[in-house]
Parts: sequence; C-alpha cells; structure tokens
Amino acid sequence: MRLFTAIPLSTAITDRLGALCSGVPGVKWADPDQMHITLRFIGDVDGPTASDIAGALDGVRGEPFDLDLATIGHFGTGHRLRTLWVGVAESPGLEQLQFRVDRAVSTVMGPTETRKFHAHVTLGRLKRTTPNLAGYLAQHEPFRAGPVSVKEFVLYSSHLGSERAIHTAEARYPLSP
Repeated sequence: MRLFTAIPLSTAITDRLGALCSGVPGVKWADPDQMHITLRFIGDVDGPTASDIAGALDGVRGEPFDLDLATIGHFGTGHRLRTLWVGVAESPGLEQLQFRVDRAVSTVMGPTETRKFHAHVTLGRLKRTTPNLAGYLAQHEPFRAGPVSVKEFVLYSSHLGSERAIHTAEARYPLSP
C-alpha cells in the first residue's frame, strides 16, 4: 500500500486550479478531483505498518485554520523542470499541522523525508520536455485563491494506474479547537 497524508481541497478551489491546467505543451496535467496539499509522503508499506501509521495519526491534534494559495511556480531548473505547482502562502497553522503529522509518522517509520517542506498543489508534471513557461506565468500570475478552510487532514492510499494515480481516503482526522 502506497500512502501519504494530505489536506483535501474543496470543489470550488479545485475547479479554480483546474482552470490553470492547460496551455503548456508536454505537461501531464493533474486531475482536479485528485488535487490536495501533501503533508507527508509515506510510500509503500505493508498492512500492519499502515495500521500503525493510522493509529499514530489519530493522536495528532490541532485547531482548524485557513490558508491561502498564492503564486505559481515549478520544481526543477533549465532542462530539468519536473513539476508545475500553485504554492501556499505562509501559514503557521499549516506548519504546525505538518510538523505534528511528520512527527507521528516518524514514530512508526523513522525520519525518512530529508527535503524541506514546501506546501503546494501540483498542477502538472513535465516529462522529457522543457517548455517555455514565461507566457503561461505571465497569463496566470499573480495568482491567489482562498481562504481555504482546513478542518481535517486525510491518510490516502495511492494506486498508480496507466493514465494517472488514483487516491483513496483511508482515514480522516478532524481538527478541533
């Protein structure tokens, strides 16, 4: 089972993000129904480990908060552009939640993620192409959406299909004051 934790997004937000998913040749655009803000990628685990992770996440506490989506960017540079994304504006609530989720998963898996957390929503992935993004960015920047009300986070499983990954909610964890 391939797992990750994330914040689900409302249809209003994913519809707005979906409108950004065109206009650049060679990009495999994300399905708006699958868009989310990843908190921690966990990876492939067996059934007992998945149960242990779900139990550890059940202990994560935090209050609901709002966040804003702001700016469009990409991971990679030059000929190695990999991902086009919408970023998340600075959010103390999000940083606290991500830290708590990461700590809970680490109690089961150990510290596996070494990259700095960069909150974003993936718009598309670039495969063996280096498009000129200047026109796309000029058309869509500045970008802002929100507030996004965060009242829960979700443990998802991800099944890689021939066309796209299918994300299934395995457990939901509500935030409460």
